[in-house]
Amino acid sequence: MAGFGGIRKGRKEAADNLSIQEDGDCARCGGESQPSTMEGYLACTRCSYEWADPNHVSRKVRGPPPNHRRDSELINEYKAEMERGDLKGVLGFDSNLSAEQEQSLKRLEDKWMSGMQGHYNAASEDRKPLMISFDDNDNLVSTEVAALTIVSNGFDGGEEIRLEYPGKGTEFYAFNERSPTGWKRGRSTEDTARSITNVINRSSRLVYANLEGNRISFELRDDTLKAESLVLFVDDPGGQDIVAEKGGVILDFRDVNVLDDYRNVIALVLEDGIISPSEDQMMWVMRQQLGVSEEQHVALVQEIFGGNALKECPNCNRMAELYPEYSAWYCQPCESWL
Repeated sequence: MAGFGGIRKGRKEAADNLSIQEDGDCARCGGESQPSTMEGYLACTRCSYEWADPNHVSRKVRGPPPNHRRDSELINEYKAEMERGDLKGVLGFDSNLSAEQEQSLKRLEDKWMSGMQGHYNAASEDRKPLMISFDDNDNLVSTEVAALTIVSNGFDGGEEIRLEYPGKGTEFYAFNERSPTGWKRGRSTEDTARSITNVINRSSRLVYANLEGNRISFELRDDTLKAESLVLFVDDPGGQDIVAEKGGVILDFRDVNVLDDYRNVIALVLEDGIISPSEDQMMWVMRQQLGVSEEQHVALVQEIFGGNALKECPNCNRMAELYPEYSAWYCQPCESWL
């Protein structure tokens, strides 16, 4: 067994090293203590073991409670820093800024204030965060240009949402999970509205969609776009699952019962003086519902906007002029009546 003497010796040394020594300050190895880097603790000079100092007395001193005198001192200190120039030029405090500083602050304002528009996903969207607009009386102004409300979750196919802007074309979104611009029906109207919101935010070049329960509100993506020129059209053949709204007017032919309602729709459509293809289709459906003739329609258009109302050609996207004597618009490039 002589060959195992070294093993037994190593075990004995290990036991001695791990045993607790009661002679020194350290409870682990019996080493001397010294102040630790942490306040209120001691450290062993031999094994670096740390333990709470039983004789430590906390030196925390609570400051005086806030009062108007302390606030006055802080204000005076701030003014002194301003006079010394410590904060000169910070966040535009200095009114005598150079042209470069003015441009830099303007870019900062455009990026984070003037263009802060709605909620967004910074990881996937290249957009300004939220627009805050005020009127002359410093009241907040809504940036919503149109809205959709999912009133029922009974989609049975064929539902379509169109976003249209004269000269920029039409965006089509349909109830179709396989389409890149299609949405899916969720378990509730809120889930379906969320799917529509995500699809539009991912694909639209015209608007941002903001979700509030089962209501989707739209804001323009570009400051150069005009709210009155945006067209929102919903084709819902199976039933009233989606209701479109713009300018406080419900854009649903099923809710148009009298000629005054139709006149209000024409006034909304002609706010920018242009009838887009989707607007033209929407008004045609309303005329079938109310029994309004083309002659009555043109007469209402002239009554509201005069003879300068234009119609966007669905073939070439050029503007066609109105010929009241024919109760129609004529596109010169296509040489066709609209």
